[in-house]
Formats: sequence, C-alpha cells, structure tokens
Amino acid sequence: MGNLKSLIETALGAQIASVWEALGETTLTVHADQYHEVCRQLRDHPGLRFDTLIDLCGMDYQGYREGGHEGPRFAAVLHLLSVELNQRLRLRVFCPDDEFPVVASVTDIWTAAGWYEREAFDLYGMVFEGHDDLRRILTDYGFVGHPFRKDFPVSGYVEMRYDPEQRRVIYQPVTIEPRDQVPRVIREDNYGGFIPQ
Repeated sequence: MGNLKSLIETALGAQIASVWEALGETTLTVHADQYHEVCRQLRDHPGLRFDTLIDLCGMDYQGYREGGHEGPRFAAVLHLLSVELNQRLRLRVFCPDDEFPVVASVTDIWTAAGWYEREAFDLYGMVFEGHDDLRRILTDYGFVGHPFRKDFPVSGYVEMRYDPEQRRVIYQPVTIEPRDQVPRVIREDNYGGFIPQ
C-alpha cells in the first residue's frame, strides 16, 4: 500500500492537494481544476491503471467535525479499482463554489459515472460540467431542493399525493405536524440470565 502512495506522488506531483493512508486505504484529494486530468492519468498511467469506477457519491461537509471543517462544503468522492494491478483508491474533489457547486464530469473516462453523477446532482445539487444527461434520477422531476444537503428540512417542503378527482399526482405544502418522539425502553429483570448487581 505504501507503494501506491509513493507512486501517486511521483506520477501526479503538483496536481495533488493531499494523499494519505489510513485504515488500510489510500485517499487522494485533488483540486477541481486538476480533477479531470488527474482522473485520466489515474486510468492511463501504467503503474496505476484504475480502469474501474466502483462508486461516485456527493458529500456535504457543512458542520463536519462539529464545525471544525474549514474549506469548501461539497465534494465528490470516487472509489476506483485497478483490476489488472489489484489496487484500490479513494479520490476526493471539492467543488470550489458552495453556492453553485460544479466540477467536471468524468463520464468520458469511466462511463459508469453517468448515473452516479446524476444521483449526486439530484441529492446534493452538484453540477457535473460536460455530463450529457444531467437530470434527476431518484426524486421526481418537479421536486424542490436537494434532500441530502444538511440544511434540507427533515419534513421537506412539499408532499405529493395522488388526487383521484384530477387523476394525477399533485404537490401541496407539507401538512405534517412536528412532534417529539422519545423511544420507550423496556427492560425486564433477569433478561437473558443477567442479574444486575
């Protein structure tokens, strides 16, 4: 694993924002303006050969580490696999603008990124520049907001239901009344043969 870290440092040099190893995994962070080119090099470099994109997801770092995170709010995180060299890598890129998070699309490098980027767009509002079909994939096309953002209200903004009179799905303001629920814990004496001292 140490070989992968040093090989990445040698191959990518100044394009790296950071690279580290923890818990048996290597994580590489790159700047948004270098992201697409770094992905191409990760796939094509003979010592790296990350030919398979396993996953790509969005991340919202608002409030991360109890507010200890300083820097951009949104990031795309990719998990890559080199089948040929039997090695894995986590790649992270932060969107430079929190108000309009944009990074390059990597669908031309790994076609599997298509639906993953659509999911990150749908749930986090991240825009992948160059994606040829960037539209919602999990929520309805008329959905308002991005539900995985940490500032999205738990109950949402609107609810949808089927209206039999109009014979279609309609949206209306949320009618859920907020309530506090405290779980009730019931403990039996001598449960499982344990006798409290």
